[in-house]
Amino acid sequence: MRYFTTAVLVAIVAVSAAAEEKSIRLKQGAGLDTVERHCNVCHSLDYVVMNSPFLDEAGWDAEVAKMINAFGMSIDETDAKIIVDYLKKNYGANPEAIGGDAPMASPRQ
Repeated sequence: MRYFTTAVLVAIVAVSAAAEEKSIRLKQGAGLDTVERHCNVCHSLDYVVMNSPFLDEAGWDAEVAKMINAFGMSIDETDAKIIVDYLKKNYGANPEAIGGDAPMASPRQ
């Protein structure tokens, strides 16, 4: 009975913590639906915002290639190009972002 009670408490804490996590909404733009459909399968879209100050156009090319080649993301060439184009246009690094003013997404309500 003690194990059952412990398991229930752990489950409640985990669900509660997940419920408090704020999800983000990425910038509107061509390709957003493709980014959400593919990238959100393996990780939070917060990663896009977190990496945006550091990844320029070449960086986003390499990042998407890594997801496909190293991590086995199942994605066709057309969708990969759409994702990279969206990321480059909306979340490419710029000098101001490196200094701390990273492009931010608004919390999802």
